[in-house]
Amino acid sequence: MKINVLDIKRLDLNLAVVFVAIWQERSVTKAAARLALSQAATSAALARLREACGDPLFVRVRGGMTPTPRAQAMADRLEAGIADLWEVLTHRHAFEPSSASRRFSIGMSDDFEIALGPPLTRLVQRAGARLSVMFRQTNRHTVEQMLHDREIELAIVSDTVKRAWIAHEPIGQSGYACVFDKRAVRAPLPLSLDAYLDLPHLLVSFSGRTGIVDTALQALKRERQVYAALTHFSAVPAFLAKTRAVVTLPSHAAAALTRVSSLSACAVPLELGSYPVQMLWRRESDGETALAWMREQVKQAFALACEETKSIAAAPRAGKRIRDEER
Repeated sequence: MKINVLDIKRLDLNLAVVFVAIWQERSVTKAAARLALSQAATSAALARLREACGDPLFVRVRGGMTPTPRAQAMADRLEAGIADLWEVLTHRHAFEPSSASRRFSIGMSDDFEIALGPPLTRLVQRAGARLSVMFRQTNRHTVEQMLHDREIELAIVSDTVKRAWIAHEPIGQSGYACVFDKRAVRAPLPLSLDAYLDLPHLLVSFSGRTGIVDTALQALKRERQVYAALTHFSAVPAFLAKTRAVVTLPSHAAAALTRVSSLSACAVPLELGSYPVQMLWRRESDGETALAWMREQVKQAFALACEETKSIAAAPRAGKRIRDEER
């Protein structure tokens, strides 16, 4: 299709950027902050957009702005078009990790950091001597804000954040496993439910109060004794070494911790199910070849981490997923 450049010249293409910002934020104020513009300038740009399109595009409602059907029909094409324009104008050559100097910032909770971090950094080190990875602590409560503020470029979470400006891709599944010091526990393996409940429990939870195990036990009208609660998985080996106790962890973290400590792992004698693991990033960065390369490394690292979980006996068949507060 031949473009009439005179017609294009009459249209300020910056208005498309304003549209995308308001679409993603559902707020003129937040869009203005992202664009480093005043609220008055952003409102004026929206007025020009409305005039050009012959449609209100965004209607004020309680708590923000809601898009009209016309805006919804435009959004995907405009987001994709801006991303393509950015890539065309800034792209010099494909990302070459062997010669590039680049630091990647990735957010994840420490169960993923323990499991994915080592294989990911090994993959990155082998690819390029001047590449590095900065890991930042995040979870489902903080990940959206950290992506919004550009504190991180990618995030690994066990839940999907449903925002139009956040892209997501499933990278696998995880489940749960028991971790303990076999010499201190002195019980037949894998643990039976009675043996499991006879042990004091270490809890790792965002709230420090309850977790997925308590929810599952409630359905069975059983309960456990929690003797200590933590907020970080990395502290587990120090708490369990030479201690008659057990902790229930995501299987990827359980496999990683038993690999680097004297602890052992087995299947959980409860039906806890499994959950999807997602990778998130800002949709506007889709055209960045370096970040696309890193997304592939993350998927490889998670696959390697999942290989380690095969040493843990298969858990009972997956049932309805019950989410822990940390997940």
